Amino acid sequence: MNLKSLIGLFGLTMLMPALAFAEDAPVLSSGDTAWMLVATVLVLFMTIPGLSMFYSGMVRSKNALSTFVQIFAITALSTIVWVVIGYSIAFGGEGAYWGGLDKMFLNGVTVDSLSGTIPETVFMVFQMTFAIITPALIVGAFAERMKFSAMIVFTVIWLIVVYAPITHWVWGDGGWLHGKGILDFAGGTVVHINAGVAGLMVAIMLGKRKGYGKTAMPPHNLTYTIIGASMLWVGWFGFNAGSELAADNVAGMAMAVTQIAAAAAALTWMFTEWMIHGKPSGLGIASGAIAGLIAITPAAGAVGPMGALALGGISGILCYFSVAQLKKMFGYDDPLDAFGLHGVGGIVGALLTGVFAATSLGGAGFGEGIDSMGGQVMVQAMGVGATIIYTSVMTLIILFAIKIAIGLRVSEEIEVEGLDTGEHDERAYIL
Repeated sequence: MNLKSLIGLFGLTMLMPALAFAEDAPVLSSGDTAWMLVATVLVLFMTIPGLSMFYSGMVRSKNALSTFVQIFAITALSTIVWVVIGYSIAFGGEGAYWGGLDKMFLNGVTVDSLSGTIPETVFMVFQMTFAIITPALIVGAFAERMKFSAMIVFTVIWLIVVYAPITHWVWGDGGWLHGKGILDFAGGTVVHINAGVAGLMVAIMLGKRKGYGKTAMPPHNLTYTIIGASMLWVGWFGFNAGSELAADNVAGMAMAVTQIAAAAAALTWMFTEWMIHGKPSGLGIASGAIAGLIAITPAAGAVGPMGALALGGISGILCYFSVAQLKKMFGYDDPLDAFGLHGVGGIVGALLTGVFAATSLGGAGFGEGIDSMGGQVMVQAMGVGATIIYTSVMTLIILFAIKIAIGLRVSEEIEVEGLDTGEHDERAYIL
């Protein structure tokens, strides 16, 4: 071997560590980035206008505008809270229970920083849309009776103290549930159980609406509600398929199972209601679709088409009976069924994810370090239980503090008059 060859071999040897490092370093993918930009917009679309219309159609006309305003305000508030501190707590570090404060005010999030194959800015905003919709879902539990000022304070504190830490537990590097192998692809625990349980606590703390159980309180515009449900269904593809954070085969399957579960739940709810009450309702089939979307959310990256079909069918039936019976059994007033849909649907979906993720049932397999269905279901149950306990306790503490400081509920006069005029001096309709 001549001198020139020896020098070349030596140079290649010196470069090998650098080449290996370059292969491991994240590389921006324009395809993944393009898809995540679209997915982020779809999830925001779920909240404004989707959830706004879904909820506003179900309240009485005197509270329709206030429901829109509450969700619009939550969208703006959650954005700022996420930028200032929420993103840092959720994704800023590798602690077991929270991510720390190193990324407050998006410190270190630059035009060049990456999260996998996409810009960190895109990842941050995508996760922001989840932080927006989760407290917005709670509106369904306090509709028609919570003070706007109390709602503002509650949203800010709840996002920091409840939502961001649970997000880190499940999705953050080092999060304790993440480390145990929990399967929550797009937010069964983080979003739906979290919001549903918090909603139940709010409904209990506020008490029933004046005249509840004695005065008819029908939805004022079910056309709004069905349009809103349709927007939610469309936007949910960003929610679930987007949670892969890449434009790949897993995102494709997540999209497929999302559609299958929503359709199955819509039909099972419709037929169940038809058999029991004699007629299928528009509100029922729309609520069924939402139940299926909720239940498939934690499972979207783990189950196959037949698992989605079963999961959707089961959730449609169980959520129907939860909405129809739980409020009567326990006597709480959850006007728009935040707990009956999101709480129950999230629990059903989270637990059944542990079953239908099995490869023998067409799933993609269990979480890291888990080798049996029983083991996966146990971890799923642990995540469900931890979320219920932590959310319940912390939400009640926040509500008690706000009640003492500024009060939670509007006056009886404003409730009778309606929150549109009483809280905002405006009306949804000028007739």
